[in-house]
Amino acid sequence: MSIDRHILIIDDEENMRHMLSVMLGRQGYRVDLAADGEEGLNRLVDNVYDYILCDIRMPVMDGKTFLLRVIEEQVTAPVIMMSAYGTVDVAVECMKLGAYDFISKPFKKDEIVMVLKKAEERERLKEENSQLREVAAGRFSYSGILSRNLRMQEIFSQIRKLADLKTTILVLGESGTGKELVARALQQSGRRCHKPFVAVNCGAIPENLLESELFGHIRGAFTDASSDKAGLFEQADGGTLLLDEIGEMPPALQVKLLRVLQEGEIRRVGDSAAKKVDVRVISATSRDLSADIGTGRFREDLYFRLNVFCLQLPPLRERVEDIPLLAEHFLKRYGSGDDGQAWRIEPDAMRTLMAYHWPGNVRELENVIERACILCEAGRITSACFPPAIRLLYDGRPDESVCDENLSIKKAEDAIERELIRKALVKTGGNRTQAAKILEISHRSLLYKIKEYGIL
Repeated sequence: MSIDRHILIIDDEENMRHMLSVMLGRQGYRVDLAADGEEGLNRLVDNVYDYILCDIRMPVMDGKTFLLRVIEEQVTAPVIMMSAYGTVDVAVECMKLGAYDFISKPFKKDEIVMVLKKAEERERLKEENSQLREVAAGRFSYSGILSRNLRMQEIFSQIRKLADLKTTILVLGESGTGKELVARALQQSGRRCHKPFVAVNCGAIPENLLESELFGHIRGAFTDASSDKAGLFEQADGGTLLLDEIGEMPPALQVKLLRVLQEGEIRRVGDSAAKKVDVRVISATSRDLSADIGTGRFREDLYFRLNVFCLQLPPLRERVEDIPLLAEHFLKRYGSGDDGQAWRIEPDAMRTLMAYHWPGNVRELENVIERACILCEAGRITSACFPPAIRLLYDGRPDESVCDENLSIKKAEDAIERELIRKALVKTGGNRTQAAKILEISHRSLLYKIKEYGIL
């Protein structure tokens, strides 16, 4: 019995309304009646229905017009059209517009009940899927960062442990991997969440201005210093300062930064007095600072002061299973139109995304999805919506497993195995259980190899 399910029946024939009311009332539905589409719309003003049964041919307002009004007003109840002989084509047209189903008159009792049961099952599955998506979003999201990748999940765990500490943290990763998002997550997860978060790109400010930007200056300190100015360290007092692209900081300024970190105080340019500041410093870079130390580009003592704890972000190509998650996230951001249409990425397009190597990482993926949303038709993103470089299939890339310089059978076998695993994961959309079946190995063996090769 469909207890407490509320249904609206719209039909201009009184006998039909009465018959359906009695029949569905016995099935446990609460029934309201309307003689035409206009009366049906009036019913919708004061009631929320689980289902709507609507005839097509009616005076005043027919079923098709009623359906269009329902869609326009974003009524969520499934609409089932009832069509007599000769109106089946119209019923099919209504389904294309958004009706759930149609049933031809005359119909048997079991037919209408079966259609309603199907609609009820569909709504139940939709609700369960929605709940699962919410659970998945919570499980695979941390402070705005989305990932189901094991290494990223470990980073989420480390962020939780570090959030309340003043420990200086070095975030390493290629451009576009989300280093600033990690820094913001560290700020938002801890007791400094309501304090300032200040970010500066050390490579974007000219060397002669960077010291003043960081530490501030007093009036008359230099030609254009017409008034006192607080630097970014003072602005971030009590909160967090992100020194992005720290590897670009000039050597002369590295010495002064080291002193600030050691003493916990800053001195404005031109000032003789120092000022205490309570700032948590997070630095980030895509450079290899160890190599820069070897060439004298970066101070070793500053490196150790910044690198009390290091978070190494994996590139997107090593997070293949995150590509569908991130692509759908960006689709919701850029693909939401005013027509209420559900946008989707076609399976072939998703496989193309997963096969690409993403040198620009998550930032590049976001740009590709935004571009695709502009170019796609009818809310369907296909491979044709992507730039030519993206459309090159994974299989089209040169095989690097064997080359003239590498004659080691063991290394060649490892490279081939690694490539086969990646291709299986691409083919299955990141589903490791299905990938294991394709590869004809156990799920446990696949997980071991994934970890061994650092694929995910």
